[in-house]
Amino acid sequence: MHDLLIRHGRIADGTGRAAYEADLAIDAGIITEIEHGLAPRAKRVIDARGAIVTPGFVDIHTHYDGQATWDDLLDPSASHGVTTVIAGNCGVGFAPVRPGSETELVELMEGVEDIPGIALYEGIEWNWETFPQYLDLLATKRWSMDVGTHIPHGAVRAYVMGERGIRNEASSAADVAQMASITRDAIAAGALGFSTSRILGHQSMKGLPVPGTFAGEDEVFALGETMAASGSVFELVPGGSVGQGGMRLGANEAQLEAELEWMARLSRRARLPITFLVVEFQENPDAWKHVLKFVTAANASGARLYPQTAARPGGLLLGFQSNHLFQRRPTYLEFAKLPLAERVARLRRPEIRAAILAERDLPPLSASINDALHIIIGQSLEDIFPLGNPVDYEPPLDTAVAVQARRDGVDPQARIYDLMLENDGRAMLLLPTLNFARRNQDALYGMLSDPNTVVGLGDGGAHCNLICDASSTTYLLTHWVRGRRGERLTLEHAIKKQCADNADLYGLSDRGRLTVGRRADVNVIDFDRLELGQPYLTHDLPAGGSRFLQGARGYRATVVAGEITREDDRDTGARPGRLLRGRR
Repeated sequence: MHDLLIRHGRIADGTGRAAYEADLAIDAGIITEIEHGLAPRAKRVIDARGAIVTPGFVDIHTHYDGQATWDDLLDPSASHGVTTVIAGNCGVGFAPVRPGSETELVELMEGVEDIPGIALYEGIEWNWETFPQYLDLLATKRWSMDVGTHIPHGAVRAYVMGERGIRNEASSAADVAQMASITRDAIAAGALGFSTSRILGHQSMKGLPVPGTFAGEDEVFALGETMAASGSVFELVPGGSVGQGGMRLGANEAQLEAELEWMARLSRRARLPITFLVVEFQENPDAWKHVLKFVTAANASGARLYPQTAARPGGLLLGFQSNHLFQRRPTYLEFAKLPLAERVARLRRPEIRAAILAERDLPPLSASINDALHIIIGQSLEDIFPLGNPVDYEPPLDTAVAVQARRDGVDPQARIYDLMLENDGRAMLLLPTLNFARRNQDALYGMLSDPNTVVGLGDGGAHCNLICDASSTTYLLTHWVRGRRGERLTLEHAIKKQCADNADLYGLSDRGRLTVGRRADVNVIDFDRLELGQPYLTHDLPAGGSRFLQGARGYRATVVAGEITREDDRDTGARPGRLLRGRR
């Protein structure tokens, strides 16, 4: 008798081969049989008739570094078929840390990743100093999925160099040697890789770039070569792009070319897998093509470069629940802290509406994205769309708010105001900021189709009040396989990208494919009715910190190491997830 039997499903096994119908048996957390017509003898049987059966999704780009210390569910990822997450991306994280200097890392994470500092201060207990001690703490936790992490350059540099590191001063040979030693110990303790950020837009709450942004080649190569024997991954946000917090990024072609060149040299020298962000820039929308062409040639000559692309445009969620065009108008600020229902009641008053629309913005309070967001929105009125219901991240151009306003002879700002009041003030607008330069997702199709790319950038746990892109694993199916008005991906290609390719990059050879002997991380998905829900703001982080969540409908079951963690889109309470230490 099997522990679990999934019957009559259409299996997309993650290898890229054509989907096929079969039954799948699981025992002791391992896939033990995949055949037609297995006898229905099992402790638990799932009828997958009419559903697809896939490996659990592997999300390689998250920021659950703090959340994983207090939260065992790890939403929004848990709601979207994810069974493995990797944190510590973009050079930011919470270990190592010298006692008494925790504030610097919190301010860095809050500024770069828009995670409420109040939640981090309240939620994290800070009972570690070294990175191995941080992993030891994570090893005591139980989650709905497995968790692995990089060691972040920003934390390492701040630990070794103190204020010099935080201010991005040049490192000495002794500094580099100590950073290399810490990185070596972290990899030995189980870090899956090392991460760094090299763009100016990643800044702390004090407006300081991430420590390591301007690190010289001697420092970067020393840290990369430290990992050579382990095969661990070097993850980075490359230089060559500018913009505050990722807004309106443009490509500096000369610097981007230099970044690609050193990555290829480091990868060949250390036989190091390197994954880095690739996007369609607003100001240089064809730069991604050059990046992929460079990678193809570099990999043919021995490099191991894996550009990391998103599954949908990087876009801001705008509405009266969170950030919007009017958040620095004097009249709005008089009642901005009231509960949503009370704010909406006032916003509906004709005299309040007229006053807000007539006013000028007050200056931002700080350099943070949230404080300056009204400026960004005001400069982007042509690119704002209703998110819609069902949600649409590739909306027809004639649905743009400015187009609607011109057609109806009204002021675009007034139309934005009125649209955000719909659904009792919970209606959301979308401002795409990356991968939407030509107001479609054709560039993303090119990136997702390339054999060298991996799919990531969901940023689970981060940008809490700006986006909710951790739902991209579901979007990969609903949009790219089933619903797009244009070129689509095959089911088999999309599943291979989200599962086997990501698992292989990080050496997680025990997952990512549905084959006998591998770990039983499985999704059973009602593909025809799979649908993304509306994003909504909740205040469920520690100390009442806010974040966007977004559910999905259509996951009949998610299985982690043989245990059903979600059933019919609901959490079962099972917590089989453990810390991932090192490559499999």
